[in-house]
Amino acid sequence: MKCDVVLAGVGGQGILSVAAILAEAARRQGLFVKEAEVHGMAQRGGSVQATLRISPAPIASELIALGTAGMILGMEPVEALRQLDYLAPGGLVVTSGDVVADIPGYPPVTEIRERIRSLGGHLVDADRLAREAGSRRAANIVMLGAGSVSMTLAPSTIEACIREAFAAKGDRIVEIDLEAFRSGRAAMAPSLR
Repeated sequence: MKCDVVLAGVGGQGILSVAAILAEAARRQGLFVKEAEVHGMAQRGGSVQATLRISPAPIASELIALGTAGMILGMEPVEALRQLDYLAPGGLVVTSGDVVADIPGYPPVTEIRERIRSLGGHLVDADRLAREAGSRRAANIVMLGAGSVSMTLAPSTIEACIREAFAAKGDRIVEIDLEAFRSGRAAMAPSLR
């Protein structure tokens, strides 16, 4: 089944790592993959967006047309909301509920969360789950797990890709990221039943 995902967040949140892991998992399952990324003005803190297109058939373009994405996977809720024009009718918004409110005029957190809920979106307590797994830096992998629940990619294949992606950082980091992935899946699974 075709799957078009827009990943959104700010620099330093590991969006490109999540896109790379999902793309590799799809390739290992024999699927076609196209991905693209847009970096913000700052290495850390600037807006970052990646698009990921997965299909059993060849894909002509890595770009996702407005109104056609099946999912917006956000590492930061306001950044996820900025991508709503890409979401298809009936599409899914899955985002961390943890804000990066370091800019003047940032909307009130309660309004942001209300807006996501009004869309039928899902908020994940990614920072808390990442800390419980062993490192707040694994929040992106928590969100990878949460988003993967609605994808047809095998969790075992994604886990193998996580192991490979973080192997150079040592066994402890790999285990933290695997725990983060599993906790993200567990947090999301009840809301999709």
